[in-house]
Amino acid sequence: MIARVWRGYTRAEDASLYEAMLKPELLPGIGMASGYIGSYLLRRQQDAEVEFITIILWDSIEAIRAVAGEDFETAIVPEERRKYLLRYDEKSAHYEIASVHGLGLALN
Repeated sequence: MIARVWRGYTRAEDASLYEAMLKPELLPGIGMASGYIGSYLLRRQQDAEVEFITIILWDSIEAIRAVAGEDFETAIVPEERRKYLLRYDEKSAHYEIASVHGLGLALN
C-alpha cells in the first residue's frame, strides 16, 4: 500500500472555502479509480495561514501512475483551487506503508 502525501497553504480567511472544495472527494472522480483505497484531509491553523495535508492511499505505484501519468510525482492541483493557495508542494511524496493499526485496513 502506498500513501501519496501533499501539502498546500491558504490564508486563514480562505481555509473554509478551500476545504469545502475538497469534500467529498479530494480530486474529482478519484474514488472510482482502480487501486484507490481512501484518503485523509488534515488541517492545521498556523497564525495567518492554514496548512492542508492530503494523504491518498493506493494499492500500488502502478495505480497512481494510471491516474497521474508517468510523471506521477507531480502534484495534481485543479486550476479552480489554485486561487485559494498561497503556496503548495509541486511534487507529491510517496511512502510505502509498512504497518497499519486499528484502521480496518490490512497490508497484503
